[in-house]
Amino acid sequence: MKIYLDGKLVEEKDAVVSVFDHGLLYGDGVFEGTRVYDGNIAFLEEHLGRLLDSAKVIALDIGMTQEELIAATVETCKANGIENGYIRHVVTRGSGTLGLNPYLCKKASVIIIVADIQLYPQELYENGMRIITAGTIRNMSEALNPRVKSLNYLNNVMAKIEAINAGVMECLMLNSQGYVAEASGDNVFVVKGNKLITPPTWCGALEGITREKVMELAREMGLEVSKTVMTRYEIWTADEVFLTGTAAEVIPVIELDKRPIGDGKPGPVTLKLIDAYRKLVADDGIRVA
Repeated sequence: MKIYLDGKLVEEKDAVVSVFDHGLLYGDGVFEGTRVYDGNIAFLEEHLGRLLDSAKVIALDIGMTQEELIAATVETCKANGIENGYIRHVVTRGSGTLGLNPYLCKKASVIIIVADIQLYPQELYENGMRIITAGTIRNMSEALNPRVKSLNYLNNVMAKIEAINAGVMECLMLNSQGYVAEASGDNVFVVKGNKLITPPTWCGALEGITREKVMELAREMGLEVSKTVMTRYEIWTADEVFLTGTAAEVIPVIELDKRPIGDGKPGPVTLKLIDAYRKLVADDGIRVA
């Protein structure tokens, strides 16, 4: 496997960073995840745009333009002969001192990894997934805007641990006010009648690229789409619930805390959106070849 590291393609064993890198020491950095479908990198410009925005918010100079990042991504995919898989962009503050001062880090470190991924088994897309409500509360938006996709993902990791320990693969995260924020790694959607709703970012939700694409598809299907504050009441009384994410795509949820949602099966709106999204990613993106 070839890894892009600071302007060079290196073997996996040689892709190393300093123990003084602030990404390692403090989670000081940003990242993105992108998918490749049949040699087509889906929504790469949107993902890299968000990466640059996240970096700007935390005062991190990546040192590369969006065009340069696109070229490096395509180069890394070609070097690995990737046709289908997952791309992880990581930008750390770079090597510095044991102190917090980010200005003592001379240069950001840019890493691009291309690998296979299968987040959830196919049976969950066909039969739906069961989730629990995590006791871990979503980080407060006032502390760090959830639109920043930072390397400090411990909040999400702790929630994921709860899900796994409960025998499921995903969980619902609430904010400090008890409102639905998101799942540990995905955005949350509720279908009720002709309405499709998802939490606003100020409730603690990431402004997901897949989230935005799914909302566009839903509007094209004639659904009334809104970003609305919700509690678990809206989840339990929904006709359908599903999650979205780059790795997850669109996946139905049939149960929360052992209470069935709707009829306990993936609903028609969710199934249509799964199909529509898969067609979209097959037709839109930047070619590797």
